Amino acid sequence: MTGTNLESLELKSPDLQTALAVPLPQLWSGLGQRQLRPELMDQPGLDPQAHQAALLGLTRINALTRSAACFFPAIRRLASKLPTQRLRLLDVACGGGDTVRAVSRLGRREGLDLEVHGCDISAEAVALASAAAEAEGLEAHFFQADAIGTPLPGGYHLITTSLFLHHLKEADAEALLRSMAAATLDQLLVHDLIRSHLDLLLTWAGTRLLSRSPIVRIDGPLSVGGAFELEEVAQLARAAGLAGARISRFWPERFLLSWSRNAPSS
Repeated sequence: MTGTNLESLELKSPDLQTALAVPLPQLWSGLGQRQLRPELMDQPGLDPQAHQAALLGLTRINALTRSAACFFPAIRRLASKLPTQRLRLLDVACGGGDTVRAVSRLGRREGLDLEVHGCDISAEAVALASAAAEAEGLEAHFFQADAIGTPLPGGYHLITTSLFLHHLKEADAEALLRSMAAATLDQLLVHDLIRSHLDLLLTWAGTRLLSRSPIVRIDGPLSVGGAFELEEVAQLARAAGLAGARISRFWPERFLLSWSRNAPSS
C-alpha cells in the first residue's frame, strides 16, 4: 500500500488505538475466551485508498483459504436437486466480492445456471467488487445493504457468508443466522475462523506474507481473538433455532456451518 501509513488513517477512537497496541503474546494468552476488539476495516470514515488496498490484500488470503471451495459442494447438490431452475445465491458481507467471483467462475466452468449476488454495508467494497466482476466478464451482481440492521432480501436458494461472523457481538451473530434462515429458500452456509492458537499463528504469518496492508496485518490477528470456538458456534446455531445444523472443520482452522429447511431435527 504505497504512500499509506497508520498515521494517515486518522485513527481517532481511543478504543481503536488500544486495539492497535495489542501485542501477539497478549492475544495468545487471551484466546481462552472470546475478545471482540474494534478493527480498522470496521471503522466509518476509513481512508478509501487504504480500504481498497486492504480489500485487495484480503483477495490473496481468501484465495488461499478457498471459501468458494467450501460452498461449492452444496451448490452442486442444489443444482442437482433443482435441475430446471436457475439457482439464485446471495453472499452476505461480501467485501471485495472474492467469494462471489470464485463461485461464478466455478459455476461457469461446470455449466451451472447460477445467478450470484453479493451485498455489503460498505459502498467502497461494493464498487470494488462490481468493477472486479465486470473486468472478468462475470455475471455477478452487488448491492449495498446492512445485513444486521435490515432483513435480508428473499428469493435466494442459498445464502452464504464468509469471515463475517467473528466481527459480530453474540446477539448480532444470532440475529444474522435467524435472518439468513428466514430469507433462504433452501440452505444457508457460514464459513469463518476457529479461535485457536494454531489459527492465530497461521493468521499472523499469512497476513504478513500475503499482504503489505497494515490494516490487514493489524486486523487479522484481532479477528482470531474475536472468532468462535466450535462449541460456541453450535450454541449460536441452537439459539438461532437452526435445528439440524451441521458444523464441519476445514483447513486452515476454519469451520463451515450448514443448515437447510429440510434438515432433520436432532
